[in-house]
Amino acid sequence: MAGASSCVHYLSDFCCPPGGRAAGKPHVLRHEAEVFLSTGREFVYVYDQEGGLLTAVYQFPDQVWHLQLLALRRALYVLCARTGIYCLSLDSPRRSASQACEDTEDEAHPCPVIHVDPDACVLPDAALCAFTVLDDVLVALVQGPTQWKMQLFERPYPGEEPQPGGQIGEVELSTSTPPGGVPGKLAAPCFLPVLCCVFPPGSRAPHGHPQGCGCLVLEEALFGLLFGVDATLLQSPVVLCGLPDGQLCCVVLKALVTSGSAPGDPKVLVKILHHLEEPVVFIGALRTEPYPEEAAADLPPGENEHSDCMVALGHQGRTLAIKASWSASGNLVPELREYCLPGPVLCAACGRDGHMYHSTPSNLCVVDLTRRDIPWNTEKPDEATGGLPPVLCPASLNICSVVTLCVSGAPTGSTELLALSSKGRLITCSLDLNSEVPMPAKMTMANAGQKIKELLLDIGDVSERVSFLKKAVDQRNKAITSLNEAMNVSCALLSSQEGGRPISCTITLSWSRLELRDMLLATCTLENSSSFCLDQGWTLCIQVLTSSSALDLDGAGSTFTYTIPVDRLGPGSRREVTLPLGPSESGTLDLPVTMSCWLFYSLREVVGGALAPSDPLEDPCLESLPLNLPKQEGVCLPLCKRTVDMLQCLRFPALASRPTQAPCVPGPACDPVETFLKTCQGPGSEPTGAASLRAKYLPPSTASIRVSAALLRAALEDSRSGSHLCSATLRWLLAENAAVDAVRAQALSSIQGVAPDGTDVNLIVHEVAVTDLSPAGPIQAVEIQVESSSLANMCRVHHAIIRRMKGSTLQLPTYSCVPRRWSQSKQPEAPAHPTCACSTYTRSMPTTRNCFVKCRHCVTSCARRMKSALAPQLRSSCRFTSSCATLALSCCDQLLASSGRCGTHFRLSIGACLATPFTGTSAAS
Repeated sequence: MAGASSCVHYLSDFCCPPGGRAAGKPHVLRHEAEVFLSTGREFVYVYDQEGGLLTAVYQFPDQVWHLQLLALRRALYVLCARTGIYCLSLDSPRRSASQACEDTEDEAHPCPVIHVDPDACVLPDAALCAFTVLDDVLVALVQGPTQWKMQLFERPYPGEEPQPGGQIGEVELSTSTPPGGVPGKLAAPCFLPVLCCVFPPGSRAPHGHPQGCGCLVLEEALFGLLFGVDATLLQSPVVLCGLPDGQLCCVVLKALVTSGSAPGDPKVLVKILHHLEEPVVFIGALRTEPYPEEAAADLPPGENEHSDCMVALGHQGRTLAIKASWSASGNLVPELREYCLPGPVLCAACGRDGHMYHSTPSNLCVVDLTRRDIPWNTEKPDEATGGLPPVLCPASLNICSVVTLCVSGAPTGSTELLALSSKGRLITCSLDLNSEVPMPAKMTMANAGQKIKELLLDIGDVSERVSFLKKAVDQRNKAITSLNEAMNVSCALLSSQEGGRPISCTITLSWSRLELRDMLLATCTLENSSSFCLDQGWTLCIQVLTSSSALDLDGAGSTFTYTIPVDRLGPGSRREVTLPLGPSESGTLDLPVTMSCWLFYSLREVVGGALAPSDPLEDPCLESLPLNLPKQEGVCLPLCKRTVDMLQCLRFPALASRPTQAPCVPGPACDPVETFLKTCQGPGSEPTGAASLRAKYLPPSTASIRVSAALLRAALEDSRSGSHLCSATLRWLLAENAAVDAVRAQALSSIQGVAPDGTDVNLIVHEVAVTDLSPAGPIQAVEIQVESSSLANMCRVHHAIIRRMKGSTLQLPTYSCVPRRWSQSKQPEAPAHPTCACSTYTRSMPTTRNCFVKCRHCVTSCARRMKSALAPQLRSSCRFTSSCATLALSCCDQLLASSGRCGTHFRLSIGACLATPFTGTSAAS
């Protein structure tokens, strides 16, 4: 076609059915100024196009599948899903507004909703799928269990009762496949069959049928070639049927009427014309050749011109066109051509001048079926071997998502389309298909070269743009994949808190020599036992929290956090990270140390990089777009937590299998001042260092812990394995130490170890009998003695033992651990069960009172921190908590070390140290 200019006008808006509109179910008809419209819901709207008002809304029991209007009789026939055919008289008085109820979804329309009375159903049948109405008969298509049936009825009139005996003919078509659904309930088919009635030019064709109501008039030549001599001689209308399986068949109407009284097989009445191999969605007819002027003048007013081409469209765009053409031998033959148009086809309509309109979800197109390159010559038919174009070229009208339309002529000679969009908008489109499009002037060689350069530059720009967009899409796809993996990992970890975790982290301790010093190393092993991969955005975080110093109890311990990126840790892989814990250069290691491991997933690293443009210069339009980055930095998933105490850090050189290869045990940290004083002393002089003074004047500090033997047997029942209770207790205490295997092999009940700062620590476990607590007799108990020359190390070991006691006794509901030295069962007949008790003694030589005067500042500081005043004579007992005990004993170490030759006598009974982990404080004896 030369060109097509369109002008679109918006008329009204109608509601969209839930779940969208199904193709083929909405319908729109126009007769003069009235528009009859169904959107696929249970409503039928009557719209006045001239006044721009909605005049009536009819509500049916179910979805409306088809509409047909008999304009002269003012009757509207409506096919309602799973109900039947209704007939409405448009001239009958409508209900008053008081009897009609407003539809909640159509509140924008002031017109009341008229509920259609069940008496208006003139042909009730739940299996009806299509129908067409003539002047005196009604043709219906019924889907049976196995076959389609075409039934012929006397046309019912509005207000008539349904007549079961009104059927005058029936014939079976082809095999049908019933739609799946709930058993016992009919399901809506995906595609509805298409029915239309074709009339020969000399028959009494129906008058007053609006275009699109399924009534076609074909030229005599094409009618005879398609349907045979019988239909031509009988001047009988023919019913065309397009089925969802792709069959296009026909039935002669008068033969169907007389088939009931005539003998023979009624199936011979059915003729299959073609098979599209896809659901038929439209059957129409149009004229492709100019109509003779004298013949056009003889047409009655309002009668449609005779069509010389019949078309049928499939759902995917396969098109069949049939036309009568002259063969090379001069005979009229039917010419069938198949075309392929863009699909899927939502709706279609035929217009004047050989134009056909079809809609897809993306565009409304028009195709021209006229053969304009070969003119039609009736005098010399031999020159024309065919009247259909070899290829159809759709032209876009720039209108998308039209679900139903009808075509009519405008008074100005242009074509007007009335269409309903998928959003429920009713629009009109005026087309001028004969408008001339100015042709461009001929190009010179220079202009052609410049045009080619511009086109190449445009191609390069488009290629760059496509490359950038592809990169952005790949980044977002990668981010979505990573987020999906992160969600799966989070769900797997959070849902396996009790059992084995798919991603685990274990912490092991070992000693190694680094930079000429022995260092305590912690090895964190991250193991992935899941089916997921830890990739971009995952980080292993390890937090090391040390205890506060004994000299600064109010101060917080130091915290170090290590972050290790996890790069492609696939299923079954593991990764190890080794961290030094100490001791520091001064030889101190503040215990206990708490280590926490967790996985951190950075949302900003993964999502932020995908949302932000990588190159704003290449994509300036993205600069104005808001980047909805997540407010949260990321997601933390805890893995494990472990407390490293003194029992885990002790080393036992005496247990080494080869004494010559025993690891070097570091001594106390060397002070440069003490080293200088040692070099200045004579050969016979006494040492004056802090360590020598401690060894000379301060015997080892001792802490004893007594635990009920019955309690220990119950706690160590699984790990004791029949061995001696004392050695089993020692193995239990050193279970997290690397030397536990050597202790197990030698069945030891006492052992001598070395603390991280080089001081000795002795552990002695033996059984004792306690006689002064129960009137029933002695009670068997296990005493654990801790000896060390350093009060601070002794308290650290003591605290580690108490922590293990607390963990084991809390798991045993039979025995109660109360904050007293001993407890008895509440039942009178039960014997007394000792729980635990401890006492700490510090012995030294007597000294003078001057020591206290010199060290008043240190003792006063200790007393203030312990929040309990010490007596000036230092002979009364001191009451404090276990945390203060570590502080006090460390201060006493410094007090004795700084006094020189001075000595003092301390007896500190800290029975509260044992009970502190359970309750907090206890009285000392």
